[in-house]
Amino acid sequence: MTVCDIIRKKRDGFELSEEEIFTFVNGYTGSVIPDYQASALLMAIYFNGMSDRETAALTKAMAYSGDTVDLSAFSGLTVDKHSTGGVGDKTTLVVAPVAAALGCKVAKMSGRGLGFTGGTVDKLSSIPGYRTTMDVSEFLSIVDRVGMAVVGQSERLTPADKALYALRDVTATVSSIPLIASSIMSKKIATGSDSVVLDVKVGSGAFMKSIRDAEKLAEKMVNIGTAHGINTSAVITDMNRPLGYSIGNNLEVIEAIKILRGEKIPGLYEECVSLAANMVMLVKKCTYVAAEKSVTEALSTGKAYDKFKEWISAQGGDISYIEDTGKFKPAKYSVDVISEETGYICRMDTEKIGICAGLLGAGRKTVNDSIDYSAGIVLAKKYGDRVNRGEPLCTLYTNNEDGIGDIADRYRAALDFSADAPETLPTVYRTVHNQESI
Repeated sequence: MTVCDIIRKKRDGFELSEEEIFTFVNGYTGSVIPDYQASALLMAIYFNGMSDRETAALTKAMAYSGDTVDLSAFSGLTVDKHSTGGVGDKTTLVVAPVAAALGCKVAKMSGRGLGFTGGTVDKLSSIPGYRTTMDVSEFLSIVDRVGMAVVGQSERLTPADKALYALRDVTATVSSIPLIASSIMSKKIATGSDSVVLDVKVGSGAFMKSIRDAEKLAEKMVNIGTAHGINTSAVITDMNRPLGYSIGNNLEVIEAIKILRGEKIPGLYEECVSLAANMVMLVKKCTYVAAEKSVTEALSTGKAYDKFKEWISAQGGDISYIEDTGKFKPAKYSVDVISEETGYICRMDTEKIGICAGLLGAGRKTVNDSIDYSAGIVLAKKYGDRVNRGEPLCTLYTNNEDGIGDIADRYRAALDFSADAPETLPTVYRTVHNQESI
């Protein structure tokens, strides 16, 4: 069967075989299939979708297109967590040490941020001395000794996914649910954890704008995990407002440390507890209630904070910055964004707020852009809060004041106000499990 035959078959709505999918993935990764044919197949998938069997095959083909990580030495204790991307999402910095403090093994490879979502590796890189690259043997040694390690993703991990994602980005096919699901899960399979907790964001600051689409994506990824023998849960969480109050790399590290020291920052605390409890539940095979109790105790007693410091130190980070967050170098300029209206904040366009943080220097447009670790936004008011005209909505931080007035205007334009208080939004909408997770 030729590549043209494969394209025609999917164009006409038929299911592709595993052999046909592997032929396509291997051919494109090996530069045998040109961009124009791969683009045609991606668009056919975008319009016609993929069955669970097709999506599992695509995931497998991408997962084994490069290096994989062998975590079998940790005897079923390994668990990973992945977020579909959000604004102010620093949950890995909290949930990974919580899980490790409770006996799980967290061997995590994370990406750098691109666009309006921040990357875990960028946040960690804002801690002086922290090493995000190391060889596999040292990585596994730290996981064994400390219970966790977080490094940047290897260039040799899932090269097919990297190639196809780049093509999806320029062919308007990024938002295809089977393509998103296979992209995420191929990396989870390649990195070798026994269990995975997926944080599926929904709302104005997420790829999934509706609960229905978020549920479809969650269910698709859980099905893929099940098909590949991975114990999987997907937690659908709100992204109609930034998570926590800080957006930007060292600002988010500081906020995560507050949670680890026992502060219950609304929204952020509840989401971290839910994600960490799911991680512990999968590894320990206990009830969610028992896992949640262990998680809250690890946070309130300082056990998770101690594990955080041990982890940062093991990867070369200067823990004096953790013990005294005032040592983080502040941005040169700070500007309060003042409200021009009185009323309740009834809507936040979280994606636009994330873009504002990027314009201040906290994000990047391309993978080669430099990043300002001290830039970002600290919110004073969020969705549901009442604001008086003249009160600050947030503070912008940057080392480049050019255009900061325009960014302030962009931030104000990302908010809507009403005379009455809006309905309360949940932090967690629902959790999707596979059978082994229940």
